[in-house]
Amino acid sequence: MQGPILHLSADFPDLIDATKTRAIQTLVELVQDRFDQQVISLNRIAPGPMGTLAALLGRSPLVEAKPNSAEAKGGLTTLAYRAPGRGLWHHTMLRRVADALHERILRGPRPALIVGHKLTVEGLLAARLAERLGIPYALTIQGDTDTKILAARPDLRSAFARVFHGAGVVFSLAPWSLRAVEARLGARTGASLMLPCPLAADRRIAPRMGGDGIVTAFHLRNARRKNLARLIEAHQALRADHRDVELHILGGGNDRDRARVDHLVGARHGIALRGPVANAAIAQSFNAAIGLALPSLRESFGMVFIEAMMAGLPVVYPQGRAIDGYFDDQSFAIPVDPQSSASIAEGLARLVRDEAALKTALARWQEAGEAARFTRAAIADTFAKGLSLALASNGHAV
Repeated sequence: MQGPILHLSADFPDLIDATKTRAIQTLVELVQDRFDQQVISLNRIAPGPMGTLAALLGRSPLVEAKPNSAEAKGGLTTLAYRAPGRGLWHHTMLRRVADALHERILRGPRPALIVGHKLTVEGLLAARLAERLGIPYALTIQGDTDTKILAARPDLRSAFARVFHGAGVVFSLAPWSLRAVEARLGARTGASLMLPCPLAADRRIAPRMGGDGIVTAFHLRNARRKNLARLIEAHQALRADHRDVELHILGGGNDRDRARVDHLVGARHGIALRGPVANAAIAQSFNAAIGLALPSLRESFGMVFIEAMMAGLPVVYPQGRAIDGYFDDQSFAIPVDPQSSASIAEGLARLVRDEAALKTALARWQEAGEAARFTRAAIADTFAKGLSLALASNGHAV
């Protein structure tokens, strides 16, 4: 078993926030039989002006959560760190966090590799720690947050570039996000691997013709980020020529979330809020539809698109986000401009007008085995390959 490997992630379910996405957790679990791994799950807390000043002047920014025996047994440590929001003193505060983490790491066990699961946040920590420990590090790029911070902090471009180019291996959730980072920081000469987010389970269902409507799926609290207002406008435009095509909104939320979505829908016809769907029933719900439409404004990957395609459903996705770059030559993955209701409406029209052709092409993709790269086994192998390459590398940022 190789390692030990220390993963740093702010997107890992823990004692402080058990609702975080499971994407990084699942990746770690997929290779747990091949590597000795530890995880530090990080949570930023706003310290207030005096707390920020104290952290800047020398007080440790780390706040340790109450130990949990189950977490400790699973190799997980939950920590919080004090840092102001809006990126204030972003680099300085993260260097302080890295130095505090260094003191903890020196107490053992000593890692052979550090993985920072976001270039512009955990990546800064990983590079600093790797430099101090004299070991290599690897990164994952999460397009949504990383491109947002890169755009907001041009003053830190040289620091981000050193981290990006100093990594032994860079994993990117999708091709678009690596391209976007390289456009700002320069092309890498080191190893860069595409690493899709793994689904909870692998199951393929053949496409079914004659769907009962267009479906979209997300937690209702994310309606704005998922661009529901423009999707509704596009659907209403679609109904001018396809009056019988409904839009089905799948997803749960509290009363406030539902009230906001109800307000967006208003008195428009042909839109149904279907509520939450159990995980076991999602594939069948998708399979019954014409296609999935989710023109998100922000999306690092979007496992729902792969879930839909595995369930036999063509998709409309936001160009330059999400799964962009994986399906450039496939008709059943339709990119649209998420800022344009007209572009989204044309994508919906293609789902309806070309349903048979799109689903036939999708069936060929499933049967030809091209879907295999999105299976848990393939993703595990890619992640393991990259970790082994990173362990064998000897470069780190300075």
